[in-house]
Amino acid sequence: MQALQEQVVALRADQERIQADLAASRTINEELRRSNEELRRDLQNQVGEREEEDQEHATPPRKFSMSFSQAIMDVVIPTTFVGPKITFTGMKDPEAHLTAFHTQMMLVGGSDVVRCKLFMSTLVVASLVHQPS
Repeated sequence: MQALQEQVVALRADQERIQADLAASRTINEELRRSNEELRRDLQNQVGEREEEDQEHATPPRKFSMSFSQAIMDVVIPTTFVGPKITFTGMKDPEAHLTAFHTQMMLVGGSDVVRCKLFMSTLVVASLVHQPS
């Protein structure tokens, strides 16, 4: 009987210690929650300020003359569409590039408007710039 009473006393002490730990954990949790809210507000404020700065320094969009028809400009290429994996730098035969592009597009499919829109993506910037002779 004495052993059972000692176990009950020990269990009560353990329970009190666990309850004290739980209360301390709740207090720390609440402090962390408040700190987290403050950090989120600060971050949102910083993002808002940065967006305002970006808008102040943003250059207006450039106007380009459109050599494509509206149908080509309006076509939406699905994100799952895998286009040709070739590039043209201007250093090799342009006819070979056109042939390779056409062949790959025939294999993966796509309408003429998709082909027209994707072709520009195969050109490396250096090949788009006119270089004087």
